[in-house]
Amino acid sequence: MDAVRPDEHDDPVAAVRAARTRGAMLSLPTSGTSGPTARRVLRSTESWWVTFDAYSDLTGVSEGVRVWVPGPSTSTMVLFARVHAAVCDARLVASPADATHACLTPARLARDAGALPRGTVVTVAGASLSPAAWTAAARHGLELRHYYGAAELSFVAAGTTGEDLRAFPGVEIDIRPTDAAHPTRSEDHADEHPDGDRATTGEIWVRSAWVCDGYDGPPGSLRRDPHGWATVGDLGALRDDGVLTVRGRPDTVTTGGATVLLADVEAALVPRAGAPIAVHGIPHPTLGEVVAVALTDARDRESLEPYARAHLSAAQRPRVWRVVPELPLTAAGKVDRARLARDAAR
Repeated sequence: MDAVRPDEHDDPVAAVRAARTRGAMLSLPTSGTSGPTARRVLRSTESWWVTFDAYSDLTGVSEGVRVWVPGPSTSTMVLFARVHAAVCDARLVASPADATHACLTPARLARDAGALPRGTVVTVAGASLSPAAWTAAARHGLELRHYYGAAELSFVAAGTTGEDLRAFPGVEIDIRPTDAAHPTRSEDHADEHPDGDRATTGEIWVRSAWVCDGYDGPPGSLRRDPHGWATVGDLGALRDDGVLTVRGRPDTVTTGGATVLLADVEAALVPRAGAPIAVHGIPHPTLGEVVAVALTDARDRESLEPYARAHLSAAQRPRVWRVVPELPLTAAGKVDRARLARDAAR
């Protein structure tokens, strides 16, 4: 199979455009994984190119505008934005002070909002944009757009914050019941929203022409059905009026725009722990979430923390270490990560 790995080229944008010219596939690393077992999404260049018009409408990026897209090109969000700008004949700039438009994660927005000129149009993705973060950026005179997607699914929904997302043009959204959405109830999967709209809660499935072809190497979280629908396991709620709320995956943490599989972190740390441990996520005001470790023996931190620094990617490294008397379990006997997260946030 002819597949180009743009992150292995000196000019990743040029590598993508060359792949387009010769009809090669793209092999793109997923955020939050690293090393020889990093998961890579396999997709056609066409699955990107057909989204360009809708992305232009959302972001306002067109010929002649100046776009600031900080971050590594190993991020599909970053690489896509740079490729789109190049194809649109927009100008990529190295300094926020020179930008008319920008593409940032919520964490980067919180840090650099003050460095952008008033009136800059900022597209935010990689984690949910809260209304509070939108308000803080608006005080700097920034105009915000927001979208939710995944490396495997591409664009799913867009709005101004994580509270008003609606299906991206060309995308169908379905919510399917899952035990993870309502651990204590199974008779239905509909909730009443505070404004009176019914919200169907469960696993987010999408159907569009933009879903990837699969993985190049180790498999990931993408699942498909025979009717063209696909999911990466994110949970969410879809109101009757079409507004989607994304709750994330119970087995992942999205931190600073990178999606970290908790199983990967546990696979690295559990064999080196002397007592039971569990890896989970906890909310963070700017990064969205961070990785945390619950220890049942405080002495394990002495060996695990240096190992994590040396062998895990920056996104995978735990930022919070906490000692608990024992690991809480769900009724099914699995580690109750939701309870660990609630307890850690107190």
